[in-house]
Amino acid sequence: MRVGLLTEGGYPYATGEALVWCDRLVRGLDQHDFEVYALSRDARQEAGGRTELPGQVRRVRTAPLWGEPYGRRRSYGRRQRRRFAEHFGDLAVAISVPGGPDGAQADRFASGLHGLADLARDTGGLAAALRSEDAVRTLERACHTPGAPRAAHRARVTDLLAVTEVLERALRPLSLDWYGGGRDPGLSGVDLCHATSGGVAALPGLLAKRRFGTPLLVTEYGVRLREHYLRRPPGGDERSGPVRALLAAFQGRLAAEAYAQAALITPGNTHARRWQERCGADPERLRTVHPGMDAARFAEVGEGGAAAGGADDRTLVWVGRLEPAKDVVALLHAFAEVRRWQPDARLRVIETRPGDGPSGGGYPAHCRGLAAHLFPDEAANAHTPGDNPVSFERVGDPEVPTLADAYAAGSVVVLSSVVEGFPVGLVEAMFCGRATVSTDAGAVCEAIGGTGLVVPPRNPRALADACLALLRDPERRARLGAAARARALELFTAEQNVVAFRGIYLELMSHCPVRREEVGADGAPLPFARPAEARVPGRWTAGRRLAHTPRWAEPGPAPRQPLAALSEEGA
Repeated sequence: MRVGLLTEGGYPYATGEALVWCDRLVRGLDQHDFEVYALSRDARQEAGGRTELPGQVRRVRTAPLWGEPYGRRRSYGRRQRRRFAEHFGDLAVAISVPGGPDGAQADRFASGLHGLADLARDTGGLAAALRSEDAVRTLERACHTPGAPRAAHRARVTDLLAVTEVLERALRPLSLDWYGGGRDPGLSGVDLCHATSGGVAALPGLLAKRRFGTPLLVTEYGVRLREHYLRRPPGGDERSGPVRALLAAFQGRLAAEAYAQAALITPGNTHARRWQERCGADPERLRTVHPGMDAARFAEVGEGGAAAGGADDRTLVWVGRLEPAKDVVALLHAFAEVRRWQPDARLRVIETRPGDGPSGGGYPAHCRGLAAHLFPDEAANAHTPGDNPVSFERVGDPEVPTLADAYAAGSVVVLSSVVEGFPVGLVEAMFCGRATVSTDAGAVCEAIGGTGLVVPPRNPRALADACLALLRDPERRARLGAAARARALELFTAEQNVVAFRGIYLELMSHCPVRREEVGADGAPLPFARPAEARVPGRWTAGRRLAHTPRWAEPGPAPRQPLAALSEEGA
């Protein structure tokens, strides 16, 4: 099977979970051939280079979503300008006027999107048109359509220019040469498109589905629309209300279209699943597949139990990136309450890597200043240096050379986030067999199950009470840590993730095979180039029918033979 892996800002560029889960998937499914179609977000990402790719990745094609437009930028003629005004007008009205994900505005968005894609194919690109005065005026008229919200009515010329610039970059995949033609089949030659998000990465898959009938699989461990709501613009410049409203509507419409056309959607957790259902995803086509992680690097700590790594029974550990969403300020106030009742307690704040963006730069300094204010250095006498019960460290330091050593540094691991998707750090602590105290954010409750303590976010007193309960009860810590490790090994390993996608790939191919004729280098058909597909009717193949499967494709009962034929065979 040939799989087109569609990524945005991830594999094969990024580090972290955006890279790791795709890499594990590709390496685990080595019986398939992969073609990676990657969209990069900025120049720094491309300058960082690519990860080493396995042999089953047959090709990598990339395109930037940043910088100046690429491709031909010739101006349109009168007929082409009329086509652009019609299709971009449909798209602009769809993002300017509210409506449900399955209503008339959703159909108008799809019509405009695919109309622009056809125009880009016929003319060589949309860059000049999307940055033209015609686009701005079309968007302005759409913002004053009856039914448009007040935020759209208030859009000024600068706001409209900002929106059209973002739309030009987001719609660049429509103008790419990834869809076949000439000797390069591109996405017309793959059997399955696997998009790693329901945002811009899914655009090539939508076009392949419409033009070639290629099934589309959408996997989201972090819903792109949710990330759009939470993300601060680069450089720290706040966008105006009209710009944010229009771009949020575009992301919502795009996600709804991707969910509507996908043969199957695999959220990474129930939290992401609820977002997808709210955006119009059909529950019948949703199947939760938890992200897989490498449990081997935490095996030594996890199998050693609570005493592994020389953990101090009085020490709390926080591991992650120091950024506002992690709410380390609330943790420091909670630890002040812990110290009132257990004066010998300690807190180790261990960074995995520096926070991104301007807010990430000042927040660590603020946390260190607050810790120095709440916990002044304590000295035994006038001749010895003081010691602070809160320490700030980083993975890679001599005291914590690896991530496993960070989780082994204390007896209780704390997560204090107010915003969280899938809590990767929490699952890593579970692999290490550590008892955990977490705030109820994102998919925390789904990950932890009943193997840890969960408290409301932004509640330092409740966080302190839960930490004290575990610090004072070593038997309970050991019991919860063992249960947490067992749960993590059952649900969150890389092996279970690969097995799940292996079955999904085969299921999609059995229900939605792509019918194409194989040709050789000279263009002549190649007989027997593709293996035959066996379809044996029976109860083991008559599973739940996907929503889009035609009834003629379902296995049916064997035809009845006349009695005469049976008697002749018996004779």
